[in-house]
Amino acid sequence: MFKLYYNPWRRAGNRWVRHRHNEYFRYEDALAIEAECPSVKFVVPRLPRWERVLIQAEGGAEARSEYNGGTPVYAEAMNWNIQIGRFITDEDIANPTRVSVLGVDVVETLFGTDSPLGKEIKIGMGRGRERHQRKTERFTVVGILMPRWHSLRYGHSYDEIVYIPLTTMQQRFTGNDRVGILDIHAHTIKDIPKAIEEVKTVIRKRHKNYDDFFNLWVMKDSMGQLEKISKVIKITLGSIAGFSLLVGGIGIMNMMLVAVNERTREIGLRKAVGAKRSDILLQFLSEAVVMCTIGGTIGVGMGILAGEGMAMLAVKIVKIVPEWPAVISWQWVLISVSFSAIIGISFGLYPAMKAATLPPIEALRKD
Repeated sequence: MFKLYYNPWRRAGNRWVRHRHNEYFRYEDALAIEAECPSVKFVVPRLPRWERVLIQAEGGAEARSEYNGGTPVYAEAMNWNIQIGRFITDEDIANPTRVSVLGVDVVETLFGTDSPLGKEIKIGMGRGRERHQRKTERFTVVGILMPRWHSLRYGHSYDEIVYIPLTTMQQRFTGNDRVGILDIHAHTIKDIPKAIEEVKTVIRKRHKNYDDFFNLWVMKDSMGQLEKISKVIKITLGSIAGFSLLVGGIGIMNMMLVAVNERTREIGLRKAVGAKRSDILLQFLSEAVVMCTIGGTIGVGMGILAGEGMAMLAVKIVKIVPEWPAVISWQWVLISVSFSAIIGISFGLYPAMKAATLPPIEALRKD
């Protein structure tokens, strides 16, 4: 997906100046892009108003909420289902109807547990210099959206937004036919570069060859930045884990060397009664492996508890999504425990070999 943002400013030397032309996005641009760009799947024209305005219900309840002007394709492009009622329709766009679709938080604030369908709300523009910006309009509630929670990119809650038809918002509030944002969805990620060129061609054709009145944001580029950050985090955590394993391995080797030194007479006695070098080697090597395996198992258990605890804490503090599951990969659990056993073999090998090569006579003389 990529977005086109209307921007009336351009850079001129060390300062920003307004464009001399008066080009801007219209609803017809979205229809033209859908019709003429084969790489494009959806075009979602939007007119967002992020400032919180006063929303009033029939019974007098009030809420401060954002509102957006949209089209029927918005819910489909966002893969957002309706909980009750319906979303904006083509008829609402063709005949700018005064209908609204509410997020669940707006419904709870204004109506509590009562159904808002068929009831009216009043949307006020709040502060504004122009007359049409100070209007208060009535809208009939026709639908409630499923919970969506917060946007990870912008931080605002989708559940606190009121959606009205784009053309109604233009007619009743803005007083013009301008559209602020075009959300454009390509068929596949590979189609995005081609879709961008096709969209620019359509925009130039419809706007006197101007293509400097908007900014382009590509989600793929942001994902690339996130992947770089993720790689840095993985390298950092991998380095810390590697250093921790090295320190832990050295600690295990030291403990096994101490064990060999303290059990010298036991080693000599076992050899005196017929134990082979391989038996002594296997004994101490097994002890090192068991020690690491127990430590790895305890670490996995603590990691699972920590993950579950952090997930619960994240839901209560961050409040971006209703639940934040801690995903446990049992494949990696097995790999972790196996790696602990390998560490035990690697760092327990030298103490075990030292124990196996002790001469029995000298071992029996040890106090």
